[in-house]
Amino acid sequence: MGTSLIVLIGILVLIAIYAISLYNGLITARNRTDEASSDIDTLLKRRHDLIPNLVETVKGYAKHESETLERVIQARNSAVSAQGEGIAERASKENALSGVLKSIFALSEAYPDLKANQNFMELQGELAATEDKLQASRRFYNSMTLSYNNRIEMFPGSIIAGMFAFAKRGFFELDAAEAEAAKKAPQVKF
Repeated sequence: MGTSLIVLIGILVLIAIYAISLYNGLITARNRTDEASSDIDTLLKRRHDLIPNLVETVKGYAKHESETLERVIQARNSAVSAQGEGIAERASKENALSGVLKSIFALSEAYPDLKANQNFMELQGELAATEDKLQASRRFYNSMTLSYNNRIEMFPGSIIAGMFAFAKRGFFELDAAEAEAAKKAPQVKF
């Protein structure tokens, strides 16, 4: 009887260690997802801070393009106000801002003096670099989210996740129009 009790206790201890390991793995995955989300927030703030400077630079050259500039500012303000919302709402507003930003860069083609302006070029470069970093951060966040969601949905992690109310996370996705545009090859004209 003493040997079987020791074996039973040993098995229970191993199960407890395994459950603790699963729980800690879920915590790690959730924290990595939160960190990736925070990285996106940091880059979005940088992007939001650069836009007013870019708009002010363009205003001096393209005075009669106020409608385009107003749309950029409205989209930026909408994106800034989305900070407390869910990931899907934030992604939608950020995607709208990305679309409107393309129109401001199109203005530089219509205004050669603006295109040659050093301040505009520096701001455009900084914004482009921020956009690249933002895309990388979105990919990293989505990768961490996939890993986290897999851990809470797969057995036996799903048991521990259910016991401690771990919830699935949403992906930071392109809207339908941007997803379609991303699939098409860019056109180069000379």
